[in-house]
Amino acid sequence: MPKRPRPDSSIWLVPGLGLNDADAVLSRFLAPQVATAIKALRAQANAGGTIAASCSAVFLLREADLLPGKRVTTTWWLGSLLQQLEPRCMVDVDQMVVADGTIVTAGSAFAHIDLMFHLLRTRFNPSLADAVSRAMLIDGRQSQAQYIVPAVLAHGNDLAGRLVARFEAGLPNPPSVEALAAELRMSSRTLSRHVKESTGRSVSALLQSVRIHRARMLLETSHLSVEQVAEQVGYADATALRRLMRKMTQATPRQFRPVVFDHKQKARHE
Repeated sequence: MPKRPRPDSSIWLVPGLGLNDADAVLSRFLAPQVATAIKALRAQANAGGTIAASCSAVFLLREADLLPGKRVTTTWWLGSLLQQLEPRCMVDVDQMVVADGTIVTAGSAFAHIDLMFHLLRTRFNPSLADAVSRAMLIDGRQSQAQYIVPAVLAHGNDLAGRLVARFEAGLPNPPSVEALAAELRMSSRTLSRHVKESTGRSVSALLQSVRIHRARMLLETSHLSVEQVAEQVGYADATALRRLMRKMTQATPRQFRPVVFDHKQKARHE
């Protein structure tokens, strides 16, 4: 009786392709050599091997039809495009690295570093990954959310851009979805659908991105306390802001505070 073939335990790394916008992504995959890469990726997947891709290379996995049913990430400003091209997967651009079965994806520029640390941590051991990160002077980054600029996220879509502008201008008391829908002469459901299609996010998630971005800017550039920053972005107390920042960025407000500001804040309370 022939032996059963063992599942392929190899890992293929697909580096970013240097594509920064939708036009570059769509035109690159018209090249004839892409078909060869797609064939090879499908063979690796069919053999049970792992494929790890970062940044715009995740779109190559989409071309190979390897993303349906998967949770993935990519460069945050290309996330909505990936979701539009492949609605059968779930794109989570808040995350730096997402592993779903044998498909591992990573986010934006330099995310290949985070991808390699993930593979070291999961294929070998966490202590090895930590030792390498210390030797390279690289801090662990778990989330892209803290780097997302809402205006860039909405770039190219007039409706999403108008919403971001209205939210930013309206802080600390931004308009409700119902009020915005009435302004735009459409239903709340239609507004939510258009925003989801253009940004990959709900209206409330888009507002949260605006709040996080404003809070981060205030923490990094002002002497306002965390309580005052919370008020500036529309929260009654700092607890809600801390909870949101931990959820979306895996960081606390203090971690965004420059060291010199943090020392002055401590001295003020002593």
